[in-house]
Amino acid sequence: MNAHVDFVGVLFIVWGLLTTLIGVSTLALGVGAVAVIVTSQSGGGQVAAGLTAGFFLVLAVIAMMWGIVHAVVGVALRQRRVWARLAALVLGSGDLVLLPFGTALGSYALWTLLTERGKAVFAESAASSVD
Repeated sequence: MNAHVDFVGVLFIVWGLLTTLIGVSTLALGVGAVAVIVTSQSGGGQVAAGLTAGFFLVLAVIAMMWGIVHAVVGVALRQRRVWARLAALVLGSGDLVLLPFGTALGSYALWTLLTERGKAVFAESAASSVD
């Protein structure tokens, strides 16, 4: 089961880095919409570009935060931090709605971390850190 937990950690890190990259790309789209606002002469185009810029900027911040949290939890899972199991379960549950790759990641994370053997991996880690 240690190999499954390590693999979930790697997948969380990769998913986090890809999500952060998507957030940075979305941020670039938001900056492009801001550029349209600055260079536009008409009022209608500025309103539409403003709404687009706001939407892309909010979406970019959410994606970057989601990605960074996944990467941090992935590293902590590989280090067998006790808190990382619960955090991965919460994130994996949220990933289930992100078809198709998030669903696969969330399902695998839940399957790995909710089994008795998956719980035991972190129970051993908690017991060894107390000693």
